[in-house]
Amino acid sequence: MTRSLPKSLLRLVTATALLALAVPAGTASATGDGATAGAAGHRRPCVGSARPADGPGAEVLRIAEQAKAELGLKSVVLRVTRDGQELLTTALGESMTGVPAQPAMHFRNGNIAISYLGTALVRLAEQGRVDLDAPVGRWLPDLPPALGERFTLRMLAASTTGLIDYVKDPAFGPAVYADPFRQWTADELTSISTEADLLYPPGSNWSYSHANFVLLGEALEAQTGLRLDELIKEQVLDPLGLHETANSYTPDIPTPVLHAFTAERGTYEESTFWNPSWTTAPGAVETTDICDLARSAVGIGSGELLSPAGLRTFLDPGTVGLGHPTKDCPATLCIPQTEATHYGLGILTLGDWVSQHPLFFGYSASQDYLPCDHLAIAVATTNNPTAPGGHTAHTIAQRIAAALSPDHPIPDFG
Repeated sequence: MTRSLPKSLLRLVTATALLALAVPAGTASATGDGATAGAAGHRRPCVGSARPADGPGAEVLRIAEQAKAELGLKSVVLRVTRDGQELLTTALGESMTGVPAQPAMHFRNGNIAISYLGTALVRLAEQGRVDLDAPVGRWLPDLPPALGERFTLRMLAASTTGLIDYVKDPAFGPAVYADPFRQWTADELTSISTEADLLYPPGSNWSYSHANFVLLGEALEAQTGLRLDELIKEQVLDPLGLHETANSYTPDIPTPVLHAFTAERGTYEESTFWNPSWTTAPGAVETTDICDLARSAVGIGSGELLSPAGLRTFLDPGTVGLGHPTKDCPATLCIPQTEATHYGLGILTLGDWVSQHPLFFGYSASQDYLPCDHLAIAVATTNNPTAPGGHTAHTIAQRIAAALSPDHPIPDFG
């Protein structure tokens, strides 16, 4: 049974969704606050704001500049909007030595694409094209029957299957770092998880596993007959006007590029074109720019593409109340899912915010939306040699939220 969301969040996102559903589909991109500007595909470039002298924009800039210095960041790129109006768009620091960072530069968006996968899933269910609670074995014949007969699309998207996370496998990290340019296949990734014992009976607990989303992508391709990148484009990217957001089946990034650097292998080195094929389902390995990320925060966080009922499922598909440590699943993996902080269908509810924040290969980003204030925060960061690592973009987003909406802080997950 789906449990209740925090009342303030549910009331506000439902109202936003009802309003959005009244807007003709063809106008969605024109009414958002990304870089899209009207019909016929005409778009303004993603450019920086004039330097604000005072007001909220000046406070956001101060926070970003201070965090860049304090956290040892090579670049900070951000865009903040309220009620669809730009408060600040800026890029601080460098992409590479001597190359200034720019708002229009593309970067990897990591698990933000999983929020598109979850949104697409709910839309397909509302269109009657998929059943969230049907066993997926029919669509995934290579999945062991003991799993295929028990797993559902809802479980995959909510990360409640009990599959171990292949990223946590002791041999996986060393293999990635030994050859960061390796192209991983979906079968290589999922087999690590499906050949291991489940952490708990499907649907009875919560733990994050990248394998869930690789399998979800395969299942949706089989059910719809569309490649996953085409499906996400049809269901999410085009309706939201995210024209600078795209999948790539190679490690390439469209120019201009925000370059990334990391010391994860023991020496500070460029990681921009390390292969991200292991991060999620083929077809959902995407790049974006900061204007699209801010537009995405609004579109995904408000449930613009979903009905009110669909939005409730998206934000809490039954995860609230799950998450408890067991003998096989410690508290660091089986994290309590509370009304205040919980996982939805590829999305995080963090207090009154709807969020997602990827971190890998020297890239950090954060996408956050506060429905009650129509406040959107989008941040991307890269590291200098002295950077401590971690979710630095999300740290900056939390500081911006505390300054602009002090009654609605962004809590940490779990």
